[in-house]
Amino acid sequence: MDTGTLALLIPIMALSIPLFRIWTKHQKEIAEMEVAKTAERAAQYAASNKELEDRVAVLERIVTDRGYDIATQIEALRDTREVEGLTARSESGIN
Repeated sequence: MDTGTLALLIPIMALSIPLFRIWTKHQKEIAEMEVAKTAERAAQYAASNKELEDRVAVLERIVTDRGYDIATQIEALRDTREVEGLTARSESGIN
């Protein structure tokens, strides 16, 4: 390397160091924003998961507390609706 090339590289290096520092700072900020966004998504998933766990717990409690009586209750509700429908038809004169 001759002195002319060395004299040219010194100012280029002196100017590139602040640019490199700015670039690395920018990359760090981008990474921090991505981490924050990922953490926010994880919190949303955790909240959603908690809601689902609560719903499953309620369903488990319903099934275990009342046993299989639920099917009988559903059928009773269906029978009640059929009777109400027949009553409404007979009152309106529709057979």
